[in-house]
Amino acid sequence: MTGARSACPRVVIAGGSGFVGRALARRLSAAHEVVALSRSAAEGPGDQGISWRRADLFSLLDCERALEGCQVAVYLVHSMMPSARLTQARFEDMDLILADNFARAAAAAGVQRIVYLGGLVPSEGALSPHLASRVEVEKALAGHGVPVVALRASLVIGPHGSSFRILRNLVARLPVMGLPAWTRSDCQPIAVDDVVELLAACVGGEHLALGAAAGPLQIFDIGGPEILPYAGLISRTAEAMGLTRLLLPIPLMTPRLSTLWVSLITGTSRELVGPLVESLRHPMVCDDRRLQEAVGLDGAGLSEALAVALGPGPTDLPEVPRRPPTAARKPRNTVRSVQRMPLPEGRDATWVALEYLRWLPRDLRPFIGVTVDEEQCARFWLVGFARPLLALRYAPDRSTPDRALFYVVGGTLAATGAHHRGRLEFRVATAEGPDGVAEEAGPLGDDAGVPVVIAAIHDFVPALPWFVYNLTQAQAHLLVMHRFGLHLGRQPSRPVEAGAQAG
Repeated sequence: MTGARSACPRVVIAGGSGFVGRALARRLSAAHEVVALSRSAAEGPGDQGISWRRADLFSLLDCERALEGCQVAVYLVHSMMPSARLTQARFEDMDLILADNFARAAAAAGVQRIVYLGGLVPSEGALSPHLASRVEVEKALAGHGVPVVALRASLVIGPHGSSFRILRNLVARLPVMGLPAWTRSDCQPIAVDDVVELLAACVGGEHLALGAAAGPLQIFDIGGPEILPYAGLISRTAEAMGLTRLLLPIPLMTPRLSTLWVSLITGTSRELVGPLVESLRHPMVCDDRRLQEAVGLDGAGLSEALAVALGPGPTDLPEVPRRPPTAARKPRNTVRSVQRMPLPEGRDATWVALEYLRWLPRDLRPFIGVTVDEEQCARFWLVGFARPLLALRYAPDRSTPDRALFYVVGGTLAATGAHHRGRLEFRVATAEGPDGVAEEAGPLGDDAGVPVVIAAIHDFVPALPWFVYNLTQAQAHLLVMHRFGLHLGRQPSRPVEAGAQAG
């Protein structure tokens, strides 16, 4: 078996600690060497054929190290939960950074193919932010030259799935359930075991069109054999649980009210529930299931899928190894702040970074000054004080024309130390168009997106007491970045100067 495994490509699974990721790791480990990624895992041996690597996918350097030596990459990451003690960011902006980092690292590592599990997308109408983000992630993953295979699924029926857990808890806790208008939308749920088999087929590649003729992005809808409204799914789930539930239509309940009561009843955070509920107004039905036809997998019926999901569930999934107690821990009071801004045509991230250093003292005069020394270290000064408020060192070895990176190296407002990884970046990425309208187009869509600049602070640790920081510096940063975004939107287009560098 070892010889057979060595002849197969090494597979890395981002999101390896999730319920789909762990099941897929076990499925692939018989024939492949599998590297599963987790934010909390210690690098070391796991189950036979599975090793775990700790990786913060917000860090491009971590991504590059994690993907080193891998030929196929599976991306199962969604970022709808806060990733720091203070998160000033929309989930779609964080998802864009994560996908862009992963695609850059895959290209640098020579990965042959990225396999992504996203959500079904309706063929017409404006998309919810959640579904628009799924489409944006597909395009971001394909944006750095590595071919991408995207599987689009409706609700995945499995014992450990977050969406199914919300459904199960609603049915278990509400003898009388109000049904908002979105429960009349159709869906095509699929069993987690079928999702795993289809992901494994894409890892192998036997049923895919490979090579240049396949294009940068192949998209396949996947779903179970049954289509029914969400109200019907609720009813079938209650029946499978042996419960009798009274279901009453409530035509006036808005998505926001639905989010509140679903979060309250199920004990699930509104950050997770909100985007999911807003997406349920769309019909989540496959346009075709040609991949399943090629693989010969029609899928488990809903009753079978529910029986498995509601049963004892698999107990032999590979466990995520935890870091030893002596391992270095991230500081607790970390901050992540992400803002999406317009990018003037013909400009790049280097220009944006330089413009930020030029603009800030003009906008905040006469209180703030900025100096840049010969070592490309920018210091922000409060006029009249000897010590800088903040010191940022440009990282030329980690920067490119489409990504300018600064490390936080000092200042009275920043805590620094051996385990502090505070950094500021300006990156250019391809985003969805402003209308968010779904339409069929070319390999990356005729609506392939528009370039935007993402300004992001990662792993910043404030020196101020936490409650003081929240009331002062954190709010000031949001205001400054908002004003800088307005400033960028007013700048004229201009060709990028060759050889431009920050500093």
